[in-house]
Amino acid sequence: MIPKIPRSVLVLVHTRDCILLLERLQPAGFWQSVTGSLEPGESWEEAACRELQEETGFPGRRLVDTGIRNLFPIVPPWSARYAPEDQMNEEHVFTLLLDRPDPPCLQPLEHRSSAWVPPGEAARRCGSRTNRHAILHQFPWALDDPAQAS
Repeated sequence: MIPKIPRSVLVLVHTRDCILLLERLQPAGFWQSVTGSLEPGESWEEAACRELQEETGFPGRRLVDTGIRNLFPIVPPWSARYAPEDQMNEEHVFTLLLDRPDPPCLQPLEHRSSAWVPPGEAARRCGSRTNRHAILHQFPWALDDPAQAS
């Protein structure tokens, strides 16, 4: 197995009032936005477009680079996918604004289901700290709404 590159993208797909989350096959119950590692020779933007297309079927023509950059430790459930010396992952965050919450065409080897949810619920449901940060950066009011924050 060729080790993954410790550089990845996160694509927050949203409308004006809801966010698309995908439930991974493994670990069960792990919800997230579109994510994935760069492939050799690929730019951040190319990776974001490819991952978006692979995981949802949505084209990446209107992707926006948020400028958010995250550096975080590679956690044990995923560490076997990387070279032993790779301990940290760099992530770049992109967004895609859609006019309506269209159903995605899921990659069945990666995801079991999807849900369009309000930002506060999305921030609560997603399993990644950096994903929550991206949601709250895009929708800072989500925590101000008592119905959304808990």
